[in-house]
Amino acid sequence: MTWQEHISVDPAVCHGLACLRGTRIPVTVVLANLAAGLTPAELQRSYPAITPAAVTAVLAYAADLAAERVVPLPPAA
Repeated sequence: MTWQEHISVDPAVCHGLACLRGTRIPVTVVLANLAAGLTPAELQRSYPAITPAAVTAVLAYAADLAAERVVPLPPAA
């Protein structure tokens, strides 16, 4: 499985944000909810279109983005 199978970008959908393929659920919504502590099962209750494979794809997509860009952090104290 590659994340490209589950994520698409279409300028006519959600202003071109990366979304779960075939939905209007932005990748950022999935990531923000996971970061806030929701489990994939809780996400599925709120968004039935989210599958376990879609959650994995979103995390893989985020990992690829993180590998491409370094965000400067303040020095450790």
